[in-house]
Amino acid sequence: MDTFKTLPHTNLRVSPLMLGCNVFAWTINENESFKILDAFSGAGFNFIDTADSYPRWAPGNVGGESETIIGNWMKQKKNRNQIIVSTKVGSDMGNGRKGLKGDYIKAAANDSLKRLQIDYIDLYFAHHDDPETPVEETITAFNELIHEGKVRYIGASNLSAERIKASNDFAAKNGMKGYVCLQPLYNLYSREKFEKEYLPLVKEQSLGVTPYYSLASGFLTGKYRSEKDFDKSARGHGMKKYMDDRGKFILKAMDEIAAQKNITLAEIAIAWLLQKPYITAAIASATSAKQLDQLIKATRVQLSTEEMRQLDTASTP
Repeated sequence: MDTFKTLPHTNLRVSPLMLGCNVFAWTINENESFKILDAFSGAGFNFIDTADSYPRWAPGNVGGESETIIGNWMKQKKNRNQIIVSTKVGSDMGNGRKGLKGDYIKAAANDSLKRLQIDYIDLYFAHHDDPETPVEETITAFNELIHEGKVRYIGASNLSAERIKASNDFAAKNGMKGYVCLQPLYNLYSREKFEKEYLPLVKEQSLGVTPYYSLASGFLTGKYRSEKDFDKSARGHGMKKYMDDRGKFILKAMDEIAAQKNITLAEIAIAWLLQKPYITAAIASATSAKQLDQLIKATRVQLSTEEMRQLDTASTP
C-alpha cells in the first residue's frame, strides 16, 4: 500500500510520517539520532522536520544542533536525494536573531544550509509570525531564496490564517510562490483552533497540512493516566492540561479501540490524523527504535468509519 502523498502545489512525494527531529541533541545524542534516522529511512520513509532553533532550550545548546546532526547523517549516508528536508526560520536564536525580516531570513537560510551541509532546503517554514514585518517583505525574501535555488517551497507554522491568506494573496498578485503547506498544532485532543481557524483556508487553497504534537507530547500514548505518571519523561509535567474530563474520555475511546484491534494508543492517534483527507503527513518524534516502530506501524493502521466516528465524538471540542 503506497501511503505516500504528493505535497499540494509541489512535486514532492512525502511519507505519511514526518520525523520530528526536535529531540536530537536534547533527549538523544548524535549516535542515537543516527540510529533513529537509519531506521526511519530503512523503513522507506523520507520526510524529516527540524528547525534552526532545535533544541536551543537544552542546557549547553545554542540552536542548530538538530540540523547539524541531520547534515552529518546525510553526508555519511550520501542519501541527500532520497530525503525531503524541512526546516524553519523565525524562532529566537538569541542575540536579536529572530523574526521574518527579509535580510534575516536570507542569512538564517544560509546558516541552516551550512549546518545541514546541503545546497537547497526542500520545504522552508516561517516558524513563528513576526507581526512587525509586513508579509510582503517576508514573501519577497522567501522568493529570492527560491529564485537562487536555495529553497524549493515554503510553508507556515504558527501564523494566523489571516496572515497566511494575506501572504498568499500578495504572492499570487505578484507572480511569486506562496505558502504551500501549513504546520499547525493538531491532534485528537487539540482540534478546535485548527478546525475553526485554519481548515477553511486549507480547503480553499488546497494547502498541505503536517501537524505537530500529533501525540499531544505523549499524552495520547496513554502513558500518563494520573499526576504520579508525570515523572515518566522530560515532557511529563506538561500533561496537567490534558487531564480533564475530555482528556479521560478520549483515552477511554482509544482504549476500547486498542483492545479490539490489538494496537497501541500511539498507533490510533496517528492513524486518526492520517485518515483525515486534509492531512498530508503527521509529525512525531521517537527516542528509541521501539517508539519509531509504533509510529511506522501507525501508518498501516486502517480505522473503520465507525471507529473514526467514535474518536471524533469522544474528542469533540
